[in-house]
Amino acid sequence: MIRVQFDEATVLLTLDRAGARNALPIAAWDAIAEAAAAVAASDARVLILQSAMPGMFSAGADLTEFAALVADPAMRTRFRTAMAGGIEALAALPIPVIAAVDGGCFGAAVALTLACDIVVAGDAAVFATTPAKLGIGYPARDVARLRTRVGAGQAARMLFTGDRIDADEAARIGLAHLRVADAGVEARAMAQQIAANDAGAVRMLKAVLRDSDAPGHDQAFEDAFGSPAFAQRLDAFLAGKR
Repeated sequence: MIRVQFDEATVLLTLDRAGARNALPIAAWDAIAEAAAAVAASDARVLILQSAMPGMFSAGADLTEFAALVADPAMRTRFRTAMAGGIEALAALPIPVIAAVDGGCFGAAVALTLACDIVVAGDAAVFATTPAKLGIGYPARDVARLRTRVGAGQAARMLFTGDRIDADEAARIGLAHLRVADAGVEARAMAQQIAANDAGAVRMLKAVLRDSDAPGHDQAFEDAFGSPAFAQRLDAFLAGKR
């Protein structure tokens, strides 16, 4: 159900399991991690996470696998580590990751979008974090990302109630960063914009956004002025101003 397509500088990571509302089994989390590793080793400049199913981004984790977790503690660990592996691999990518959400985005799928740099919500986007309805929790790393994204109060509201949040509300509280009519169209346009910029500069900026206190950022900032890419782009800019 995980399709990866390299389209020049953009990678499309597509969820495609229409018969199960794009529910993510353990194997899918593993596949996301493998796809992210392939992208990290490529020359891609931006990734779009999207759904092939109209009206549904993803129903979240595949609940049909949960029966095995009741009696098998080892399977619980397998599920937790597989889910974390997929989400963290996406979050660790050095290039920008855009989630195009046009449809339902529930449970673990919300955690997947929280690992993305930019979330674009279309007209049909609906979000809900529903573990409390099932009598389970949400992984600590994902709770922390949700709290960072929307604030402690909104995170509490989402987790404690499990209420559905439409696209307008998602944009208002910061769960989504952009509210548009068609998330896919907007995500592709944004990806083209990003890909047109210098790849090294974009990676450097993402690294600073991820951890502004990490050592080396000041030196990287200074070194960029001596790069061939900066010289070429500055010459082109100045030539266009004349």
